[in-house]
Amino acid sequence: MQTIIKPYIVTVRPGLQVENTRPEHAEQLEELQRIVFPSLAEDELILAKHYLKHLELFPEGQFVITDNGRVIGMTTTMRSNFDLNDIQHSFKETFAGGWMTNHNPDGHWLYGLDIGVHPEYRGKGLARLLYRARHTIAGRLGLNGQITVGMMSGYGKVCHLMSGEAYYNELIVGLRTDPTITPQMKIGFEPIALIPGYLNDPVCGNYGIFIKLDMEKKV
Repeated sequence: MQTIIKPYIVTVRPGLQVENTRPEHAEQLEELQRIVFPSLAEDELILAKHYLKHLELFPEGQFVITDNGRVIGMTTTMRSNFDLNDIQHSFKETFAGGWMTNHNPDGHWLYGLDIGVHPEYRGKGLARLLYRARHTIAGRLGLNGQITVGMMSGYGKVCHLMSGEAYYNELIVGLRTDPTITPQMKIGFEPIALIPGYLNDPVCGNYGIFIKLDMEKKV
């Protein structure tokens, strides 16, 4: 029997709220993807038609932040029985070319496929609210927590100076900060492994870091 989850909505201030994605958000979400991930390979962007499919498969796991109806933040998730002993995988295979048909309705983990906030709204703690929405739904569904692969988004600027492995090692011992991974670690995500070739984006040198946030941690 499928668990019925009530709609998620949190008002940040009048007009600004975190809520479940709806079909009318799809076109704005495609536009926001291109703004948030400007150098990501075209075949790894999530398009409006994909967002509509996600709402068919797992509506309670899709979230946006809206400012008076304008979509300025988003995250896409699916349920997964991901094997934590077999970390190596790619974004494209995981989200099934955008269609998210790897979603497992009985999966024990909430897999975060993407997260992003419009540049005009960054630095206001809004990404954390999206992680909190994900964690809330994971809790309501009785899941183990969140897993995702964070983009090592500071590596592209120094890739000519050091290997991805060296960057990763400095990052996890606190000798380096990263625009994406460091905030995720501050929220409570635990770095598990470096994944070369996870996606196609020069910003991160195609690297991702598999990270995990257990359910008992607060966001």
